[in-house]
Amino acid sequence: MPSRLSLVALPDIPLVQPGDDLCDLIAAGLQRAGEELRDGDVLVIAQKIISKSEDRYADLDAVDPSARAIELGEKTDKDPRLVELILSEADEVVRYRPGVLIVAHRLGFVLANAGIDSSNVAPNNDGQRVLLLPVDPDGTCTTIRAGLKTRFGKNVAVVINDSVGRAWRVGTVGIALGASGLDSVLDLRGQSDLYGRPLAVSIVGLGDELASAASIVQGEGNEGQPVVLVRGLERATDQGNGSTLVRDETEDLFR
Repeated sequence: MPSRLSLVALPDIPLVQPGDDLCDLIAAGLQRAGEELRDGDVLVIAQKIISKSEDRYADLDAVDPSARAIELGEKTDKDPRLVELILSEADEVVRYRPGVLIVAHRLGFVLANAGIDSSNVAPNNDGQRVLLLPVDPDGTCTTIRAGLKTRFGKNVAVVINDSVGRAWRVGTVGIALGASGLDSVLDLRGQSDLYGRPLAVSIVGLGDELASAASIVQGEGNEGQPVVLVRGLERATDQGNGSTLVRDETEDLFR
């Protein structure tokens, strides 16, 4: 592993609109930062601008809640229209109580509200809009990575991150929703510790660690720094994605 990493937020990324070419925005951000892509770099991109570019908006006024959504809305003190959207994105309701609705997203993530959010989402004609997670985060990462390779000729990795809460800890942290060109999970089992003993259970969620580190630089409010250049890891590969970070339900001791 490296002894040093650098994280640089690309400055002045504009507000992203549906259909925007994120490779163009990243290229302009790199130029403003005085940086050039190198082989082995990692670009961590906030989920919010991915979903905006993919037009993953939903207008609550256009949602007709089902009986199940109305029932859950009453039990969780949530807008039943929002609950209907959550259910449409989820495979399973895991837990709920007033103010909290935890589901298993169709992509495998277990998180609140299926990742649906309204922060930093502009209203539409005075109606309330929310933003859904990308349809295929790994696929989007692969597309962006290929676009950057075409433009710059460099082999880089791309990660999409988002902030989520945790069942056993206070506060949100960044996790990788998608990745391309990165071994998101490092299986260290069989390697030696400092005393020569073989590691028995050490599996590192490298994709999540990078996502969390980048989220510190990105911020959670009005910082406007959704793209972070991570340099020094030099682990870019033609293999790897983010789905490997999702624990199989059969191994989930708490469901």
